[in-house]
Amino acid sequence: MTCISNASDRGHRKGRVYAAICLLLLAVFPLSCAPSHSDRVVIGSKNFTESLMLGELLSQLIEAHTALKVERRFYLAGSYICQQAILAGRIDIYPEYTGTALTAILKEKVEGDRAGVYQRVKNEYESRFHLTLGPPFGFNNTFAMEIRGDDARRLKLTNLSQAAAFTPQWHAGFGYEFMGRPDGYPGLAAAYGLHFAAPPRIMDLGLLAPALKNHQIDMAAGSATDGLIPAFDLFVLDDDRHYFPPYEAVAVIRQQTLQQHPELNQILSGLDGMISDQEMQKLNYALDGQHRDAKDVAHEFLRSKGLVQ
Repeated sequence: MTCISNASDRGHRKGRVYAAICLLLLAVFPLSCAPSHSDRVVIGSKNFTESLMLGELLSQLIEAHTALKVERRFYLAGSYICQQAILAGRIDIYPEYTGTALTAILKEKVEGDRAGVYQRVKNEYESRFHLTLGPPFGFNNTFAMEIRGDDARRLKLTNLSQAAAFTPQWHAGFGYEFMGRPDGYPGLAAAYGLHFAAPPRIMDLGLLAPALKNHQIDMAAGSATDGLIPAFDLFVLDDDRHYFPPYEAVAVIRQQTLQQHPELNQILSGLDGMISDQEMQKLNYALDGQHRDAKDVAHEFLRSKGLVQ
């Protein structure tokens, strides 16, 4: 168990570093709105594979169909930092998830179907922040409570309610944000009565699937479109009590940017419903499993959809 303890210690240190970075970046990103750029647009992303991939797709679409220069500011930590950056005008667009916006940013109750959550978030972002949402990209990247496929088959587990009987003997690993989010671990544990053999290990998101595969942990909070789920023979337990809200991927956009560059409306609509859950999983695997360059993968996908040459 030494490797697990070390992973936990590293996770806690990363949590403290993450908090320090947040404070530093708040100083860099003042809350006053900066003017939009006349000749360029700045695309941001969070610091994980899928957000990078979506940021690259958005960037290449805009580059292909406008004369605007695109500046990429990827790996901006989590939702809170991206939100502060876009409010400050340091970025113009970044990919987000409706469920995350609802709970982590708006601090609203976890409820509603996909269409209802999308409209609530869009309305609130426009009235509170002068931001708006592009159309949903098509996939729902909900939290995925993952276990090893061998364990699911051996114990005949299909959902979280069934798994709750076994978690007292298991070790869990979660990302830093998941441990404190309103739609994260505390609420999930209460909804399903989850208890683990030890407090969950706080780990970097990229380490969760390998740690699960290598028996360092027994349950992880990943994402439904993680490309390593099939590659590592992991199993996603069904959220049978419907704890998690929908997490449709969308572009968050400054309204001031759209006013200055109205052509972006039509360009961003090109991704409306264009990416299925399975396609997003394949895109993620191309980066995480095959270690391909995000620019090449994005271009191939956009070309396959007839969106670029």
